[in-house]
Amino acid sequence: MLAAVSGGSDSVALAHLLHELDRAGDVKLAALVHFNHQLRAAADDDERFVARLAESLGVPVAAGRADVAAIARAERRSIEDAARRARYEWFERARADFNGESVALGHTRDDQAETFLLRLVRGAGPRGLAGMHPRNGAIVRPLLSCRRRELREWLAARDLPFVDDETNRDVAIPRNRVRAELVPLLEQRFNPSVVDVLADEADLARELSSWVDALAGEQAARLVRSLEGRGGCDVREIEIAALTELPMPLRRAVLHRTLSELAGSRPIGFGHVDAAIRLTDELGDRCVDLPGQRLERIGWRLVLTGRSADTIGRTAASEPNLFRYPLSIPGEVALPQAGCVVSAELAAAAAPGDASATAGSRVRASARRDTALVRADLAAGSLAVRNRRPGDRFRPAGLDGRKKLQDYFVDRKVARDRRDSVPIVVDESDRIVWVAGYEIDEAFRVTDPAQAVLILKLKALGGSA
Repeated sequence: MLAAVSGGSDSVALAHLLHELDRAGDVKLAALVHFNHQLRAAADDDERFVARLAESLGVPVAAGRADVAAIARAERRSIEDAARRARYEWFERARADFNGESVALGHTRDDQAETFLLRLVRGAGPRGLAGMHPRNGAIVRPLLSCRRRELREWLAARDLPFVDDETNRDVAIPRNRVRAELVPLLEQRFNPSVVDVLADEADLARELSSWVDALAGEQAARLVRSLEGRGGCDVREIEIAALTELPMPLRRAVLHRTLSELAGSRPIGFGHVDAAIRLTDELGDRCVDLPGQRLERIGWRLVLTGRSADTIGRTAASEPNLFRYPLSIPGEVALPQAGCVVSAELAAAAAPGDASATAGSRVRASARRDTALVRADLAAGSLAVRNRRPGDRFRPAGLDGRKKLQDYFVDRKVARDRRDSVPIVVDESDRIVWVAGYEIDEAFRVTDPAQAVLILKLKALGGSA
C-alpha cells in the first residue's frame, strides 16, 4: 500500500497509522506519495516536510509536481479539476512504480460531511450525495469513519508534527466556507452530531446509488445503441418509446449514464438530464447542446452526438445546419438550405383494364431521379423532409440489407459538402422513404400495379421539376 501525504494532519496521521500496521505485519507500507501542485508559496516546504517524514519512517517517497495553473489554462479546466486529475494520475503512476495494490487517502468523516453539503447546495442526486467511497478501484480511504479532531488528538498525544495549509483559512474557497461557517452553524443551532448524521446520509445515498446504477447499466445495454458518426464522432441512439416505459428514477439514471459517456470529464447535472427528458416528452424534432455533445430528438429517437476534441469549448456554430419541415399530402415544402422544393401528391390506383399501361408509365416515372413513386398505404401518415442525422440507415431498392446513409453517399460519390443539404423524406416514425434525387427505401417500393401510389417530386427552388 502507498500512503498519499500532503503534509496536513489527516494524511500525516494516516502515514503513521499505516507504518504501525506495517510493523505489526498487517500491511506493507511501500512508500509515501506526494504531489506538488505549485499553487502555493509554501508548496515546496510541504514537499520537503513529506520527504523528511518518509525518511523518519524508513520508507521511500514518490514526489511529483506540475504547474497545475498552466494545465488548467491550456485545457480550459477549473484549477480544482486540473489539480485533481494531475494528482490522481501521479498516484496511479507511483502505484505502478512500487507495485502497490492500492493508494490510501486520508479523508475523514468530516470530509465526507462537507462533501455531502457541497453537493447538496450545488444540486445532486443519490450518486452525488453518496460522497466519497471507501474504495474506488485502487483508491482506498481507511479513515472515513474517523473524525478530524480524533486524528489531531492522536497526533498531539504522540507529539507528531504536521503542516498547516494556510489556504484552508481562505473562506472564498467553497469547501473552506462549509468547514469554517456552515458546519459549525449546523452543530450549534440544529444538531451537535450533524457531521455523523450527514456522513450516515452519504452511506445511505451510496447504497441507493449503487443499486440504481446496476439497474441503469442493464437497461442501457438493452436500450442504447452505439454508432459511429461523421468525422469518427461517437453517437448514441435511444428509442424514446422504450425509454419512457422505465420508471422516472431509472430513466434519469440511464440518461445520466449515457450523457456522461460522451461528456468525458465534464460534469452532467440535473439540468442536463432534465433537458433530455423534455425532449422525450415533447413532440417535434428539436436539439440542445450539452457538455461535450449535441442531443437531438429525431422522430421517435434520441440521438446523442459527441463533439470532437477540437470543438470542445467552442460554440455550436460549427455544427451542421439542421432542418426539418412537415410535408402535407398533397402539398410541397420549400427548402432554402438545399435550394429546392419537395412535393407530394396521390395518384389513383390503376383501373383493372389499364393495369399494364399504368405500370409502364410508373416504371418510366420512377426511373427519373427527380421523381419517386412510393406506396401510399405505407406513407399515408404525416411526412417530413429533413437533412441527414447521425445513425441514419435505409434499404436501397433492390438490395438485400440495410445500409448506412453515410456509406451510401460515399458509394454514390456525393460530395462531402453536399451531403448535409440532400433532402430526406421520412415517415411519421422517422423511417427514410426517399433520399431525394437518389433512391427510395425498398419497403416503400410499389410492387403491384393496383396499389395506390404517392408521387414525390424534387425541383429547384423557383424552377420546375
